[in-house]
Amino acid sequence: MRTQKGLLAGLMMSIVALVSFGCERDIKNPDEEEKYTGPTIENHDVTTLYSDSARLMIKLQAPIQQEFEGGEGVFPKGFYIEFYDEAGNLESTLKGNYGKQEPNKNMYTARGNVVVHNLKKQEKLETEELFWNRNKAQIYTDKFVKITTPEEVLTGTGLTANQDLSRYSIKKVTGKFNFNEQ
Repeated sequence: MRTQKGLLAGLMMSIVALVSFGCERDIKNPDEEEKYTGPTIENHDVTTLYSDSARLMIKLQAPIQQEFEGGEGVFPKGFYIEFYDEAGNLESTLKGNYGKQEPNKNMYTARGNVVVHNLKKQEKLETEELFWNRNKAQIYTDKFVKITTPEEVLTGTGLTANQDLSRYSIKKVTGKFNFNEQ
């Protein structure tokens, strides 16, 4: 009997040890844990309309829009924006391969093959990075720019313009090529 009690006691101690060992957890400090920094929301095939007095002023389209905890939005596959005049006519467009939005400042950044078209004047701006201030209706960059008009091509570094590209100023002009000269 004694050996059975001894075996039973040893078996019970082994079971208790295994159960205790199996329940042991590695407790970690939550402040030291790696925090998730990815998007909190992801939308596909996004269309955002901005209006003033029930008139469409701006139409933004993007294949993907990601929103982050701080409110910032990212368009990892780019965006396309249409600007309308007061009569509702399409005036100009802006597109880029990547976009970023800071909603608290109403600022947008476009990167990679950025193109702005003024449809009325048939002018096109090309650059690699462009900032759009929605509150001021202005675009600007410090990067190389190329503006093609029906009569000439202008190149330079840095630009400030209306969002519709109707008026612009190149900071440092590096080239002017006139198509009408022979």
